[in-house]
Amino acid sequence: MAKKRTPAQAVKKLMKAGKVKSRCCQSRPRCGKCPVLALKRLKAA
Repeated sequence: MAKKRTPAQAVKKLMKAGKVKSRCCQSRPRCGKCPVLALKRLKAA
């Protein structure tokens, strides 16, 4: 049985892989590597 990963854990894994920044730069509109957007996308999925 595979473990179910929470959205926060998934974002941490993406940070380690370099796909997402570790902190939000708070640009308007948010950049494509924003951890806030990544978390929102994963929660919505």
